[in-house]
Amino acid sequence: MIKANCAPYLKHGKPERRAELMNLPDSLIISTFGAEYRGIVQYYLLASDVFRLNRLRWAAETSLLKTLAAKHRSTVTAMARKHRATITTPHGPRVCFQATVERPGRKPLVTRFGGIPLKRQKKAAIADRLPAPPTRRKELTQRLRTRRCEWCDTLTDVETHQVRKLADLARTGRPQPWWAQLMAQMRRKTLVVCASCHQTIHHGSITAPVTA
Repeated sequence: MIKANCAPYLKHGKPERRAELMNLPDSLIISTFGAEYRGIVQYYLLASDVFRLNRLRWAAETSLLKTLAAKHRSTVTAMARKHRATITTPHGPRVCFQATVERPGRKPLVTRFGGIPLKRQKKAAIADRLPAPPTRRKELTQRLRTRRCEWCDTLTDVETHQVRKLADLARTGRPQPWWAQLMAQMRRKTLVVCASCHQTIHHGSITAPVTA
């Protein structure tokens, strides 16, 4: 089981980055790795040798840091230093990796990988659910279906602002507007925005960065 669950994070026997996640925000990358790891660990907490999942934690954690490093053209050490955190658990403090997204008027959104004590829990409850049928939707379609403006974070009807190529977002010699900087950071040629923000972008009057 451990070998099978480590396999998606390995290439030639070593942890490797996951290119399909590199265009996502850091918080969503960490959330994806965290959800996968947490689901497996919580399922096997009844096992007396649950500590053996340390190998899975190492493989997933290294793959996570390599994915973040590749996205930011940085190093694994730098990403580990940036996202490292210590949380309190019933078994004492544990190290994890997390990202925080500030949201005006609401609590910050925290996504986390790791920090789960690999200790046997004899009273752990397992609730098996039928897996949802797989769906294949393009990323843009999924973003549109959320109906959330990626600029002002408002839930409403949304539209797509698009540029011809990513190179247009990094023109030298003049400062780029915040929406262009956001698209360049996400490495996307599209930005899902509400009608108001879309009109403001075309009029060139947006001056404040997005905070969520």
